[in-house]
Amino acid sequence: MDLGLKDKTVIVTGGGSNIGRAITLTFGEEGANVLIVDIDEENGRKVEKLVQDKGGQAKFVKADVTKYAEAERVVKEALAAFGSVDVLVNNVGWDDFYPFLEIPPEKYDKYLDLNLRHVLYFTRAVLPHMVEKKSGSIVNISSDAGRVGEFRESIYSAAKGGVITFTKNIAREFGRFGIRCNCICPGATVPPEEETSGQSMFRQEEVKKLFPPEVQEKLAKSAYPLRRLGKAQDIANMVVFVASDRCSWVTGQTISVSGGYTMF
Repeated sequence: MDLGLKDKTVIVTGGGSNIGRAITLTFGEEGANVLIVDIDEENGRKVEKLVQDKGGQAKFVKADVTKYAEAERVVKEALAAFGSVDVLVNNVGWDDFYPFLEIPPEKYDKYLDLNLRHVLYFTRAVLPHMVEKKSGSIVNISSDAGRVGEFRESIYSAAKGGVITFTKNIAREFGRFGIRCNCICPGATVPPEEETSGQSMFRQEEVKKLFPPEVQEKLAKSAYPLRRLGKAQDIANMVVFVASDRCSWVTGQTISVSGGYTMF
C-alpha cells in the first residue's frame, strides 16, 4: 500500500535510538523527508546516514527537547530545510524504574520534562504552521503504563497518561483546521544493543540489570497474549500508518501496540 508519504516532511523527536530509530527509518523508506531530533549526536548522525544511504532525505538536529526555545528552533530548521512540516512524532520518553518512595522529589521535573512537557512544547511550536496550511498529523508516543499504571513507573505513568488526554484535546481543538492527533501506546519494547544510546531509557546497563533474557522470557509468557515482547518495528509500522493520509478519518485515538497487554 502506498501511504502517500513521499516528499512529506516529518519531525521525529528521539529519532536516534530504539523506537524513534525505527520510526525514522520507516518514514525514510516511504520517501518522506525526516528531521531527526536527538540529544545524542553520535546515534542521530548514524540514523541520518542510514536514511541517506538508502536514497532518502534526512537531517539531524541536536536539541534539548525539554526547552521550548529548542522546539521552536527545530521547527524553523525543518521549514528552512524542507519548506513544510506535515507530520510531527513526539517520541521522546525516559524513565529509570524506581518505586515511588525511592524517587527523590527533585527528579520529578526530569520525568515530566521528557515524558510530557516536551510533547506540549513541540506541539505548540508546530501548530501555527499546520493551522496556516490547514493540514497536519501529530502522533504522540505514550505507553500502556499511561493507561493502566505500572510497577516502578509511577511518575512516568502519570506523565504518559497526560500525553493521552492532551492528544484528545488537540484532536478536538484543531480538527477544524484539518489537523489530526493520535496516540500510540507501546508495551515493553526492549532494543538490541546496537539500537540504543547511552542516554536512552533502555540503556544497556539497565537492560542487562532489569531485563536479562530469562526475565524477558518470563514477562512475555505471563503478561503478553502473543507471548513475545515488542520490537521497535512493531511500533514504527503503526506510527507511520496512523500519520499517513490513509488514516485521514482517524483522530483523537489511543492505540495500544503491545501484544495484547491491554485490551480496552
